[in-house]
Amino acid sequence: MARLPLLRLFSLSLRQLLRDARAGELRVLFFALLVAVAASTAIGYFGARLNGAMLLRATEFLGADLQLEGSSPARPEQIRSGTELGLEHARVVEFSSVIATDNGIQLSSIKAADEVYPLRGELKSAAAPFAPEESGGGPQSGEAWAEARLLTALNLKIGDSIDVGMKTLKLSRVLTYEPDRAGNFYSLTPRVLINLSDLSATGVVQPGSRVSYRDLWRGAAPALETYRELIKPGLAANQRLQDSRDGNRQIGGALGKAERYLNMASLVAVLLSGVAVALSANRFATRRFDASALLRCLGLSRRETMLLFSLQLTVLGLMASLSGALLGWLAQLGLFALLHDLLPTAVPPGGLLPAIAGIGTGLVALAGFALPPLAALGRVPPLRVLRRDMLPIPSSSWMIYGAALAALGLIMWRLSLDLVLTFALLGGGVIAAVVLGGLLLLALQSLRRLLARASLPWRLGLGQLLRHPLAAAGQSLAFGLILLSMALIALLRGELLDTWKNQLPKDAPNYFALNILPADKQAFTDHLISLSAQSAPLYPVVPGRLVSVNGEPVQGIVSKDSSGDRAVQRDLSLTWAADLPSGNTLTAGSWWTQQPNGDIPGVSVEAKVAQSLKLKLGDHLVFTVGGANREAQVTSLRDINWDNFQPNFFMIFQPGTLKDLPATYLTSFYLAAGHDQQIVELSRAFPAVTILQIDALLEQLRSILAQVTLAVEYVLLFVLAAGMAVLFSGLQATLDERIRQGALLRALGAERRLLVKARRIEFGLLGAVSGLLAALGTELISLVLYRYAFDLTWHPHPWLLVLPLIGALLIGGAGVFGTRRALNASPLTVLREG
Repeated sequence: MARLPLLRLFSLSLRQLLRDARAGELRVLFFALLVAVAASTAIGYFGARLNGAMLLRATEFLGADLQLEGSSPARPEQIRSGTELGLEHARVVEFSSVIATDNGIQLSSIKAADEVYPLRGELKSAAAPFAPEESGGGPQSGEAWAEARLLTALNLKIGDSIDVGMKTLKLSRVLTYEPDRAGNFYSLTPRVLINLSDLSATGVVQPGSRVSYRDLWRGAAPALETYRELIKPGLAANQRLQDSRDGNRQIGGALGKAERYLNMASLVAVLLSGVAVALSANRFATRRFDASALLRCLGLSRRETMLLFSLQLTVLGLMASLSGALLGWLAQLGLFALLHDLLPTAVPPGGLLPAIAGIGTGLVALAGFALPPLAALGRVPPLRVLRRDMLPIPSSSWMIYGAALAALGLIMWRLSLDLVLTFALLGGGVIAAVVLGGLLLLALQSLRRLLARASLPWRLGLGQLLRHPLAAAGQSLAFGLILLSMALIALLRGELLDTWKNQLPKDAPNYFALNILPADKQAFTDHLISLSAQSAPLYPVVPGRLVSVNGEPVQGIVSKDSSGDRAVQRDLSLTWAADLPSGNTLTAGSWWTQQPNGDIPGVSVEAKVAQSLKLKLGDHLVFTVGGANREAQVTSLRDINWDNFQPNFFMIFQPGTLKDLPATYLTSFYLAAGHDQQIVELSRAFPAVTILQIDALLEQLRSILAQVTLAVEYVLLFVLAAGMAVLFSGLQATLDERIRQGALLRALGAERRLLVKARRIEFGLLGAVSGLLAALGTELISLVLYRYAFDLTWHPHPWLLVLPLIGALLIGGAGVFGTRRALNASPLTVLREG
């Protein structure tokens, strides 16, 4: 028989699709796909735009989008590569020098910047010490902006002259804020900002001088990434690239956690929609067994039959995906418009990628979950036209579950972008489903003994579950997934975010004090006590550089751009301490109080730096400190909580190791708002001390926390919509059988009240069991997330015990409502249709 042309086949599939759409057959499948794509698109846009806005704000702490830093000037070809890509460029040179005046001298940190600096954020200055701040501008040629501390230390006033090397400059304003100043607290000393055009005249920067050259870049993300890829292979040993994530540990860590929270929340919504697609697609295939058999009798081949129904689903998937992408785009626009007062003023548009990814998510879910049941339509025997009991040959279980798991894995990878987290959740979900499903089947089998003594409504309700135990177990797992998802979102919204917020308490240190002289140590401490300031201990600081590990030069050990590479390219702030500092946790070895003193003093190393330097316990290190070499042996490794804004150190020496060297002291403290005058007095009382206010950085972190909380609340709406799609897809899957069963029972004299009571018992019990499974699953998943994804301390959650009650009420009510057609259909009509 001649094959049907593809165009005719496509036309036939469209006619059948339109007929079924008018009859309402495909509405649940369409809605499930719509929710999946809308949720993925809206969350994708919301996450991408919000993350872009947070990154944009975070770039202020770098002064640019991207920074090329080195101890020598950037090569001409490196500059040319950026300018040819249309990137904005600014130059900064930083070095230490003595500021000389008629009143004395003061070692300061000098920054020479060109006119376009900074590319992100703004400089702030004042007309006089402690006068109101003004934003913008910069020192002109022949001028200098200096911190008020420098003016206090040298008894200067605005209009006086200072000598930087051989160049005399006029103090024109008081420098109060630099956007890129938060990058490294410990490297900051009293600051002076000059114009880059005056640098050569100072004569300070000579070959061999210790200078930091920074080339700042700003532009579109694709151009920045292209520039990064162009110059990265040719970076010299003394050069490295930084963006906003690298420039500050606290901001980088906060952004990383924010992304994981948003991806985890969006993952739940899309997975729920995927389950709804699977249930709806299975019913779509089952309802078309008769149509498939008839088409085979009319001459269609198995391949043409499969292609016909595949075209229907493809058209449906494209329509639902495009509609969902549009709905998701509108939803995120509405949210940003509604919450514009709480969000950053500059929010990037997001581009087309979230919409394309959302459409791809819908099509992948459709392919993974709908094609396996669709494959059965090609194997329906033509004889089914005469014998309705003939079913298609079942598909291979490996194909069915393999396709579904592959689709799930692809979606999860796309959302989480973390292979470890993806495989952990996917593997853990499969194991939990198998174990919990097996336990549920055993529980259902044990209920058979109770039927003999149960009343009629209970026998009808339990009988429906026991008649198809596999289907009942599957429904219970699906409903349990709804409750688990909502509980997990509640956990993300509440406890996880609260735990993260508690890591940044309201009284987190908002000032750092550096360069406290030994002679001023006790007086400075007493002054802080008089101000009722909550301060960290005072740590001695000695600059030193690691030069060798076990006799091998350290430069040959580290990989480029690693944390170890950054640690060996500059002087480290070395300290010693008798007790383990707050926020530090030993991961290997022991502290000084638990080990005997040896010939070589001990040193405790931060764990990530140790991993980068390939250090292990017992390794022999050599440092250059104060012009001489000092030896130390690694005795412990530490994890550091960089979010606590306490003084933290890569290297902590055993007490007494460096006591013969000149040292200054460092601390951080919290002082409530309204004490500005006291800070001024503290600065005047200790002119050598550098006091840094970091409220802007703390506010940035709290802003990120507030935005993540808002985003997770928004995602909850899509989780609820996806959960309803799963619920009604599960009910629709058994609706045909329930209609026939209800018609038969009513024909035999059963009252409507009896059937309603049986439905309540059935779905109430199903909901209670689903709630119990959800409580267990939420505890297991939270354990994995706390320990491996978010690095938080896990503890049990007793409030999850209310999930069985919530499940019984929610699933019970929805089940009775969703199957009302089974109670309203005419018994005579149903029985005549067979």
